[in-house]
Amino acid sequence: MSYNFRFSALLPYTDEIVRGVVLTLQLSVITMSIGLVIGLFVALARTGSIPVLRGAATTYVEAIRNTPLLVQLLIVFFGLPHLGIRFDANTAAVVALSINLGAYCGEILRAGLQSIRTSQVEAGRSLGLTAGQTFRHVVLFQAVKAVYPALTSQFVLLLLATSVVSAIGATELFSEASFIDSRTYRSFETYSLITAAYLVLTLTFRALFAVVWQLVFVRRSRSR
Repeated sequence: MSYNFRFSALLPYTDEIVRGVVLTLQLSVITMSIGLVIGLFVALARTGSIPVLRGAATTYVEAIRNTPLLVQLLIVFFGLPHLGIRFDANTAAVVALSINLGAYCGEILRAGLQSIRTSQVEAGRSLGLTAGQTFRHVVLFQAVKAVYPALTSQFVLLLLATSVVSAIGATELFSEASFIDSRTYRSFETYSLITAAYLVLTLTFRALFAVVWQLVFVRRSRSR
């Protein structure tokens, strides 16, 4: 093999790589926050007693989970303008990823809510707690604890999925890598470095989620 590795060719593009990492982090955190809120409402709707809301939430979940993320992204960016709704590339990326994540989080949280025994809810109500207080103090913590590993894994998958948004020109790590590759023609070096960057990001998120698990769930359980 006569290929001459030249990672030094990427040094002039350090700023672009750093900017791509920062943009990917921003996109991931914003989308995680919005997707989690959407997922909570979807889970409540699917486990609720209102048929219209339950049906709408079920339709939403099935439509999102059974269609490709890329198609959803293209609909938001290229399709919605025909209906008079226009987003720039970065906003469209946030909207599409949030809608996608919301469906998956909704199913995960629904499983968590359904894992809580009815007797615990009845016990909370018998102590004089309102429905909202019972949900907040009795149900929510235990439900999130039960599905926390699955939820955090979904967040990590989302971080990796942000690379898809480069298809509509949104700026993040992969789009910066494409730019660098087009200038240096060092594809192997460029994408090897970006692969390492994604690996560091995912491992960092997993470590952060592990710390949250210890601080929020393990310590709180011990203190009870």
